Amino acid sequence: MKRAKASFLVLIAVFTSLSCYAQDRSLKLDKDQFFAIVRTYHPIVKQAQLSVDRADAEIQSARGGFDPSLSSMYERKSFDGKLYYSYFNPQITIPTWYGIDVKAGLEEVFGDRSPTELTLGKTSYLGVKVNTNSILFDARRATLRQAQSFKKQSEAERALIVNDLLFEAMVAYWNWTQQYIIYKTIAETVKLNEERLKFVRIEYEQGARPAIDTTEALSQLQNFYLLENNALLAFQNAGLELSGFLWLENNAPLEWSDSIMPPDEELMKMPETPALLPIIETAMIKHPKLNSISFKLEILEMERRLKSQYLIPKVSLNANMLNSGYRLPNEISTPFLQNNYKLGVDLNLPLFLREARGQVRSARLKIRETALEQDWNALQIENKIRSYYNNIIQIRKQIEFSEQVLANNRKLFLGERLKFEAGESTLFLLNARENKVLESTQKLFELRAKWQKSFSGLLWAAGTLI
Repeated sequence: MKRAKASFLVLIAVFTSLSCYAQDRSLKLDKDQFFAIVRTYHPIVKQAQLSVDRADAEIQSARGGFDPSLSSMYERKSFDGKLYYSYFNPQITIPTWYGIDVKAGLEEVFGDRSPTELTLGKTSYLGVKVNTNSILFDARRATLRQAQSFKKQSEAERALIVNDLLFEAMVAYWNWTQQYIIYKTIAETVKLNEERLKFVRIEYEQGARPAIDTTEALSQLQNFYLLENNALLAFQNAGLELSGFLWLENNAPLEWSDSIMPPDEELMKMPETPALLPIIETAMIKHPKLNSISFKLEILEMERRLKSQYLIPKVSLNANMLNSGYRLPNEISTPFLQNNYKLGVDLNLPLFLREARGQVRSARLKIRETALEQDWNALQIENKIRSYYNNIIQIRKQIEFSEQVLANNRKLFLGERLKFEAGESTLFLLNARENKVLESTQKLFELRAKWQKSFSGLLWAAGTLI
């Protein structure tokens, strides 16, 4: 409930901001806000929930197999002024969990030519109907338990769909964040080069710089203008891709604006790398894919148990205690039961049981096939977890090396700039140093975004993004 309340407050804040972004041109959309919007309003998430709701309806339908039923039969024959017979038989049947049907009813029979097996007058009865191959397990119990397992399977399938969707969304978010940071960095570099061009022109006009330096500064600036334009295009396209995951409560897509930006520090947040073995152990227990297969195995096991009942000889027992009239008997004693009953027994036994044996064998093979599928998926999940884990370990090391490279290039650039301002260096060398700084900065941002994607991939592979 606390998590749901927090998500709700986040959504209110985000949608309030999005509705008035025209007044605030620096709207920030952080990872948690984006995550909450996708998880709550995306159509695929809602569509996945519908399968769970359908499973609820199936459970309700399966429970109908245990609903008491009221039936009534009335027949009357009169011909040529003579009443042949009149038969009225209301009955209530109450199914029980253990395959025994309890029934009670009334009979009213009149007429000179009523069937001889019927008792004239008013009769009441209370009895049971039992099938030997339904006592341990029957179709009604199998249907209900399968429906319950199917709901759990639907919930696992929903979690799997949401897990996949959120991974795609997070990859799009980190790509959008990377493009924004790169664009912002190049835009700041453009401003610095515009100032440098002004500085070089002033020094040229004062005779302190050759004319070729103004051309060098202009060429560098024009190159950065081109990079800035490409970076802006990449940022805008990444934003359009991201907007496909943003929806409103009324199933309408969110109107996107280029003024929506990620927080500047979002790409820099790198949580500690968790231990590998606990991730694998948790995935083997809680991964939606494995859970879905486990519930599928439960459904198949119910089917096998039901088919196995057909190997048992079918003996149907129908026993009723009879009473004259509609009132309860004054005393239920042994002589009363011995003289007031209706009993029937049916026996049905196929001699070779080939159909039943074939169905049981088929059910067992389905279980074996599904168990092998579960083992294969467990191995695939573990391998994916290890692969993403190796990625985040190695990329973190690359980030550390890249930070050192960037720090060294910045030192070289700052030193070259001091020498240039003192007239001891050329603009060509300064531009070369600046290009190296920009190149190593972009490389660092790319690695950080790659790490964030791999970390999201680790959570996705473990099935814990939901």
